[in-house]
Amino acid sequence: MNQNLLAAETSPYLLQHKDNPVHWHPWNSVTLAKARAVNKPILLSIGYSACHWCHVMAHESFENEAVAGVMNELFINIKVDREERPDLDAVHQTALNLMGKQGGWPLTMFLTPEGEPFWGGTYFPPTPLYGQPAFVDVLHSAAGIFHRQKEKVRGNVSAIRQAMSELSRPAATKTLSMDLIDKAAEMAVRMVDFVEGGTVGAPKFPQPCFFSFLWRAHRRTGSSLSGRAVTLTLDKISEGGLYDHLAGGFARYATDDKWLVPHFEKMLYDNAQLIELLSEVWVDTRNPLYAARVRETIAWALADMRVDGLDGEGGMFAFASSMDADSEGEEGRYYVWTEAEIDGLLGTDAPLFKETYGVTRDGNWRGKTILNRGGGGGGGEAVENKLARGRKILLEARSLRVGPGRDDKVLADWNGLMIAALAKAGAVFGEPAWLEAAKTVFSFVCRRMIENGRLRHSWRRGRLRHAAVVDDYANMCRAALALYEATGGRLYLERAEAWVALANLNYWDASGGGYFLAADDADDVITRSKTIADNAQPSGNGTMAEVLARLFYLTGEATYRRRGEELIRVFSSPSPEHLINLPGLTSGFELFERAVQIVVIGRPEEKAAQALRRAVFETAPWRRVLTLAGPGAELPASHPARGKGLARGGKPVAYVCSGVTCGLPIVDSDVLKDELGKL
Repeated sequence: MNQNLLAAETSPYLLQHKDNPVHWHPWNSVTLAKARAVNKPILLSIGYSACHWCHVMAHESFENEAVAGVMNELFINIKVDREERPDLDAVHQTALNLMGKQGGWPLTMFLTPEGEPFWGGTYFPPTPLYGQPAFVDVLHSAAGIFHRQKEKVRGNVSAIRQAMSELSRPAATKTLSMDLIDKAAEMAVRMVDFVEGGTVGAPKFPQPCFFSFLWRAHRRTGSSLSGRAVTLTLDKISEGGLYDHLAGGFARYATDDKWLVPHFEKMLYDNAQLIELLSEVWVDTRNPLYAARVRETIAWALADMRVDGLDGEGGMFAFASSMDADSEGEEGRYYVWTEAEIDGLLGTDAPLFKETYGVTRDGNWRGKTILNRGGGGGGGEAVENKLARGRKILLEARSLRVGPGRDDKVLADWNGLMIAALAKAGAVFGEPAWLEAAKTVFSFVCRRMIENGRLRHSWRRGRLRHAAVVDDYANMCRAALALYEATGGRLYLERAEAWVALANLNYWDASGGGYFLAADDADDVITRSKTIADNAQPSGNGTMAEVLARLFYLTGEATYRRRGEELIRVFSSPSPEHLINLPGLTSGFELFERAVQIVVIGRPEEKAAQALRRAVFETAPWRRVLTLAGPGAELPASHPARGKGLARGGKPVAYVCSGVTCGLPIVDSDVLKDELGKL
């Protein structure tokens, strides 16, 4: 009898495996109890739907009756979607690292019946390959170790448990300083490839957290190297194969060192962060390429990543998690072209298009061409219009192909990233439609993803799954504050405060400080971990540092400053090398230290007030904290602009404040831009 139990799950990734001959179980307290009852070790397999190598291992091993038979005989087999359970993924990636191995996906871990890891790896081939043993041999070896080497298993479990406990209680060190952060930025620049952009070597990831750190160092110190590191990288990824030149959107990473060959999956979190970084850098550079990529990527997200709500509420939507790398079982098939296809579709316009986008007879990847503008090309308005027509024709033709799969689950934390990106880009570029989209998605999360007063992590087709992790609260708080600064809507500020209160209640470590990833009442978490390093996604603790800083300035409540300073103190380090991995935490510290408070007073519908607000978003540095106040509204008691009102004649006015002092009232938006440009 097939005991595969995944058919009842909502995750597209888990449902991809519901017909495997493997007796897959979901991760829950019932499965863990079963493992203990039968005293079998657990094989835990973690992946996600857009993961190419996850699909490869599934086809090679999990769909193979013989391999599945061995798995079913020796183990309780558990399949986990890492996007649904980032808390479990974080614990087991850390455990694998503690074993001296590189993490990644698919993650293959072997656990005791109590759910504690004792051995593991990532992808295992069906036959010995790439220096890896055959998967069936790994299965027999792991089971043999568990049953015949009990002392070794207990030793491994104990060592991993102890090391993870220490990682969750980092020793408080001296307080951060801007000088220490500047030294970290100087070291980070040495990691940059100043020929191709990104960090040195392949594969190349866009790393928006890392390059945001460098851009803010450039703005703070004037370092031309830090600035060049960011603009070169953004230029390269915007023109290279990492970018989808037809539909918009960035792939997860490039497999080569020139940004030509992407790993074709598109992730919501990458694109949200790149929209925000491109917008932030555009404020200072006014580079039209960055503006174009922001517009195109937002258009792609709204068209291809939209997930509509249910219950007949028109217009209610959020964003899907990812688009697969594969279609028709082949990586990148949907995205690449032959020269003959281009010639047939574009006719006399084909030569210009081929020259601009690197199309050749032999192609640049597996006999086909990945479109890119890495070689330059193009020209004036007439040429660009012709290229745009060509892109439209190719996009229409591509839409007739079998498209890649889409993981349409809605994740609160990733949607929080996109809400913030849309709110900020909408304000910077004066696009009210983007701001409306941000408000709609925020409303979706509030209406669809709260249960018994608390956020849930995942929603799909009307079903909520899994308790929120702290990243959900952190990113949604940040999104709420971005909307508050862009709209002045008081409810967004109140929602952020309420969510911070829940994070403090359910995730804060009262004895060691910092926020745990999982809540204190999670019933199926063996080990609660903390994360602070920013990787492809910002860490919840780092994001909370910025959230607490903004809340302190917006409300004047000292409790936010105390909690923020305690959080920063817990994870601070005297080592600049360590701080390179903590862009979120350092940004929170800089905001506490160097925030510029700006107040615009006036009726929202007045054109003069709107012009002042637009000037702030178009010109002010990232560390600005904006309050939009109506006439007669009271600011917090500690705010340096408290008691100030409209200019003479009742005109809307702006005040720029640093520390405890404010500059003179400004009624002209061009004058305000000049003042903000000096910061």
